[in-house]
Amino acid sequence: MEGVSEIFHNQILVVSLLACFTAQGLKVIIDLIRARTVNFRYLVSTGGMPSSHSALVGALATGIGQSMGWSSPEFAIACLFAVIVMYDAAGVRQAAGKQAKLLNQLTEELLQEGHNFNEEKLKELLGHTPFQVLVGLMLGIAISLLSYGFS
Repeated sequence: MEGVSEIFHNQILVVSLLACFTAQGLKVIIDLIRARTVNFRYLVSTGGMPSSHSALVGALATGIGQSMGWSSPEFAIACLFAVIVMYDAAGVRQAAGKQAKLLNQLTEELLQEGHNFNEEKLKELLGHTPFQVLVGLMLGIAISLLSYGFS
C-alpha cells in the first residue's frame, strides 16, 4: 500500500489532475452563466469550454519543464504528447462531434417520415474549438506555474 500512497505525493501528477478537474468544474460554472441552469454532466463529459484534456497536458508539460528542466528529454516528450492530445481534441474529436450532429439530424428526419430506429442519439459534444483548447492549455500552464512557483 505504500506504493499507492506515494502516487499522491507526485506533485506533477497531482497538479495535472488538479488542472483537469478545475477545467471540468469551470465548464459547469460557464454553462450556469450561459444557460442559467446547473448541469453537473459537464463534470464528467468531454467537449466544452475549457478543454480539460488541454489543461491536463499543459500542466503536465509545464510541471515537467519546471522540475526536470526546459531542455530535458522528459519535457520534450511531454510537449509532443501535449501537442498530439490538443490536436486530437480540436481536430479528430471535433470532426466526430460534427458528424454525430449530422447523423442525429438525419435520423430524426427519417423517424418523422415513419422509419424505425432502435439506436440512441449519438453524443455530439466530443471535441473542442481551437479557442477552447487554447484556454485549457493556458489554464493548465497557469495552475502549474502557481503550484510550483515561477522557476
